[in-house]
Formats: sequence, C-alpha cells, structure tokens
Amino acid sequence: MVLTKEYRICMPLTTEEYRVGQLYMIARHSLEQSGDGEGVEVVENKEIEDPEHGKGQYTEKRIHLSNRLPYWIQAIIPKIFYVTEKAWNYYPFTITDYTCSFIPRFHISIQTKYENNSGTTENCLNLTPDQLADRLVEHIDIAYDEVAAKHYKEEEDLKFFRSAKTGRGPLVEGWRNNFQPVMCSYKLVYAYFEVFGLQTKVEDFIHSCIREVLLLGHRQAFAWIDEWIDMSIDDVRKYESSLQQQTNSLLRDSTSPQGAEIQSDISEGATLPGSPKSPVQSPAKKGYFNWF
Repeated sequence: MVLTKEYRICMPLTTEEYRVGQLYMIARHSLEQSGDGEGVEVVENKEIEDPEHGKGQYTEKRIHLSNRLPYWIQAIIPKIFYVTEKAWNYYPFTITDYTCSFIPRFHISIQTKYENNSGTTENCLNLTPDQLADRLVEHIDIAYDEVAAKHYKEEEDLKFFRSAKTGRGPLVEGWRNNFQPVMCSYKLVYAYFEVFGLQTKVEDFIHSCIREVLLLGHRQAFAWIDEWIDMSIDDVRKYESSLQQQTNSLLRDSTSPQGAEIQSDISEGATLPGSPKSPVQSPAKKGYFNWF
C-alpha cells in the first residue's frame, strides 16, 4: 500500500503573493545549496499549455542527494546517482514527480492546489471516496511547529518576525484562524518505494523529509517577504532565470578531478561498491527538492 498524506500549510499571504514568494524561495534555495560539485541542475524550463489547466511552466531538474540519506539507505545504493524532478506548474494547481536513476521502483508524486482560506476545504484536490479513505491529513504550522535545530535562525522565527514592508507578523498562537490575509497550500503526496523489507521504512523516511522541507521552506518564504513582495511575476521569473544560470555554472565550475575520474569510470561501464551489475548512466547532482 502506497503511503499517502495530504499536507496543509497556511501562509499569511494571498495566493497571488505566494506565487511570487514561492518562485523566489525555490530559486534562492537552489543557489545556496549548490557548490563543490553538488546542487540542482536545471535541465529544462519552458512555457507549456494544457487543454484542461491552461498555460503553465514546465521544469526538469536533476538532484543528487546520496550524502544526505541515512546510513541504511547509503549501504544499498551507489555513491553516484540522481533524482529527476519534473514539475508542471499551472498555478494555482501544480504536479511534481520524482524518479530515481538507480531505483526504478521509487516514485514520489505531489499534487498541489492553493486556495485563499485557512485549510478548511476537505476535498480540495477532488479525490475519489477510495482515495479519501486512504488519505492521512497533516497540518503544518509555520510558526509553532519546531524546525530542526540545524536550520533554526532567530531572524526567521515567525513567532517574533515582523515584516517592515507589510507590517505582517509576529504570528501569535491561533494565527491561522484569525490572520488576514491567509491562504493554504494543499499537497497530496504519494510516496512509493517497492523494495522488499524496506518499503515501509523508506516511505516513512520520505514523508519525514518532505515535512521538514515544507516547514523550513514556507517559514523562509514569509521571513524573506521584504525581499520579494515588490516583485511582479515577470520580475521573479527573471530572478529565477538568473539564479538558475548561476547554479548550473557553479556545478560545472566545481567539478573536481576526482569526480571527473569517477564519471569516466562510469561511462566505461564500471560499477561502484554496493551497486548492481549494470553501470550508472548519469553524472551526480545534489540539491534541493521543489516540493512547494
């Protein structure tokens, strides 16, 4: 059985404001987490159109994260592999899929809908009765849920933060039901990992990672509001494009001789310790998921 959760994350923003803040935050995160041959490689970023959802944006990225996995996963995977992220953004509805270069039975699918409310829509994503029966709903409070100590910054603590430009904040207890404006990100997450003996453990781990990233990213999107609130959608797209070029440049420039030797071995068909008999076919990239 695939572990399915619906995360609901409220923000003290309108959905149109969040659209800009989300793009700003993702672009900035990707750049900050790139370097030393690691980070997010943007493979494709283009405008698209869908008969049902209208115009949107498609992005494809490659993300390497082997060094960030717990030891019990690192023990069964090669040191070099990547996760492919494909995202279709038809705001206020988005679809994001993740697959792994090494594990064909690994798949994460995320459907997201953004609404101007406090998380009160019970079937925002139009699930079937069977899907509703399997779904677990989890609310994330960006101000009062504890962020990991390694990520904590006093200036991003929303219990004390106040925006100079908008006057919003600090967020007091119960803010989601009393604050205006308020919007909610509804995220239906399917985590699938069909490997005998590891499925439940890995799917639980995936959801714990997703929850941590959602909490941190949404906290920072609001804590950084004074940096993006004056941007238009065109402004933030230009910012996004500029940072993607910098990110890809960092990845190219920071490739070490050792990494080049490893990649040469892979291209010649060598296998890595702990890997299957077939060679890994692609270079390593590491970075930040676009789970927002």
